[in-house]
This record gives sequence, structure tokens and C-alpha cells, in this order.
Amino acid sequence: MAGMDGFGVQLQRGDGAEPEVFAKIADVTSLNPPGLSRETIDVTSHDSPNGWMEFLGGLKDPGEVSADINYQPAEHDLLVADFDDKTPRNYKIVFPDDDVSPTTWTFGAFLTGFEPETPYDDKASASLTFKVTGKPTITAGA
Repeated sequence: MAGMDGFGVQLQRGDGAEPEVFAKIADVTSLNPPGLSRETIDVTSHDSPNGWMEFLGGLKDPGEVSADINYQPAEHDLLVADFDDKTPRNYKIVFPDDDVSPTTWTFGAFLTGFEPETPYDDKASASLTFKVTGKPTITAGA
């Protein structure tokens, strides 16, 4: 079977304790995992074979995570403390690919955006943006 249904994906927040316990961030409606990217270093010279440009792999950027939530102050305002904190917090994305042993992405990140919205004719919502720092740990599911 090809593909995976995204329904049931979870964004979890670590408590910073040892051992760390992760709790689900409630009411996530949309989640975009880190967009990994890599810089390249141009090492082309007059000696490059057949006039083709040559590159080396440069630094890797772990990207950002974005999430939209159904905003509930009692559930979500604790994230404002993450915004105030200069120390990254651990977060985890749990994919719904296996009930027993799901794939997870664990990463340190800073909350860089918390944008609530409360229109008079629709649900209260918020957009969250996290800047990932360091290499994410990807654990493949069963």
C-alpha cells in the first residue's frame, strides 16, 4: 500500500525532566515537520572537468516546524513560556504509521512565532512556528 494518512499525527512537548516526558500539544489541525536543507560550496575552478560546476556539501539547516491549532488559552498559553525562554526545548512529532512502534522525529527548538486569531465569525486558532536547532533524531517505526 502506498502513502500514509496524516490523520492522527501528534506534536509533543518535552517537560525538560530526566527522563524526559513528552505531552501532546492539543488540537493540532495542521503540522509541517522540519524542512531540512543543505548549503553548497562552489569549488568550480578553471580545471573543472568539461566546464561543469563542482560543489561540496556545506552546512545543514534543520529548518522550521509550523503548526496550526484550535486555540484554547488554558491548553496553549504555557507555550508562551517557551517563547520567552532562550534555551531550546525538546519537541517530538509522532507519525501515525504504526500503532505500536510509530516513526518519531525528536528535536530541540525555539518557539519563534505564536500568532493567535479570534475572528467574530469563526473558531479561535493560532499558528505556531519553531526554529529547530541541531540535528533531529529520526526513529523509524516498525
